[in-house]
Amino acid sequence: MSPSRRVTLRRRRLAVASVLLVVLGGVGYVGATTLAPVPESAATIVQPAALTQPAAALVWPTFGESAIGAVGFPGVLASSGEQDTVPIASITKMVTALVILDAKPLGAGEDGPAITFTDADVDIYYEVIAENGSVAPVVAGMELTQRQAFEAMLLPSANNYAASLAVWAFGSTDGYLAAAKTWLADNSLSQTSVADTSGISSSSVSTPADLVEIGKLVIGHPALAEIVALPSAVLPVIGTITNTNKLLGRDGVDGIKTGTTDIAGACLLFSTDFTVGDNTVTLVGVMLGGDTHSELNSAIAALIQSVQPGFHDVVLAEAGTVYGSYRTQWGDVSDIVAARAASALVWSDSPISGSATATDLQLGRAGDDVGELSFAIGTGSPVTVPLELQDSVTDPGPAWRMGHPGELAAG
Repeated sequence: MSPSRRVTLRRRRLAVASVLLVVLGGVGYVGATTLAPVPESAATIVQPAALTQPAAALVWPTFGESAIGAVGFPGVLASSGEQDTVPIASITKMVTALVILDAKPLGAGEDGPAITFTDADVDIYYEVIAENGSVAPVVAGMELTQRQAFEAMLLPSANNYAASLAVWAFGSTDGYLAAAKTWLADNSLSQTSVADTSGISSSSVSTPADLVEIGKLVIGHPALAEIVALPSAVLPVIGTITNTNKLLGRDGVDGIKTGTTDIAGACLLFSTDFTVGDNTVTLVGVMLGGDTHSELNSAIAALIQSVQPGFHDVVLAEAGTVYGSYRTQWGDVSDIVAARAASALVWSDSPISGSATATDLQLGRAGDDVGELSFAIGTGSPVTVPLELQDSVTDPGPAWRMGHPGELAAG
């Protein structure tokens, strides 16, 4: 082959190689820009406004100690008076009932086992009369179901049935008192101490805060909640018994227990239900140290009526409310919206603060979760609501990709 022909072939090969390099480079560029991730878009967030409610204006008595709480709300909502540890009279029987039911369970609507009463129970009856305590009749050989015996203890507040049931469940009063001490500790009722089964002893004491928690436990026990709500009952041998709680049926009151001694005064641990928006509020309260039950009941009725307006059904978020947006470098725009509505039952002027957060976004479909609303309400658990894309954020396509290689590399 002549030298000139070799030069020509070499030039042709170089030309072909150059074309191939250009083609491959173009293919590589197209592939790189087509497959490269698009840049992330940061969310622009609009924080929810703080929500405020009017403070409750409660009508408290001028005597004694009082406190209120509600099922589902931690601790005490409000209180009046010294909040000291004081004698609690026959409210003590609610501790007796809860401790016995812990050892001898009784379900909603159940009668429980039959209990045969003996001469020892008759002796207890006369001992209670001697100490000027409240009683219900008992006859040796009579039988009552567990539920009926509880009705005899709680409705007429019969001290003798509190003592007899404690011996039935634990073998002796001392056995019961030991079990009660353990039960109180297990339930973090450190300001409550019982020295007897009925509360006639001034050494059976508690605080309003502990009594509110005891009331919540009573309402949370289906069988016990049924019993304390009874206005009356008819029992074998004993006949008709009537609940000493004269507030039953007034202002929604459905329990819980009266108490009266010279030292404790007139006392009532009470519960009531009322509706706020779509919510049912179960209020538990206690009032101690009244001069008479008539005075006490009037004060409790006024307190309950003042409590109801203190609960608020607060709308936290509406579905579709805008809390921010995304704007991509290639021009797509989508709002960030609440995925669902949310509301909360709020007591008084409990502070409500909200916070919205959202992740950086590359691509997404309408309805995708991209963040969260979180509302802190007083000391309770937060309420959360998902945030979602209102519109899809789609791929910009090859034309934009090939024209913006720098943005793709940054992404």
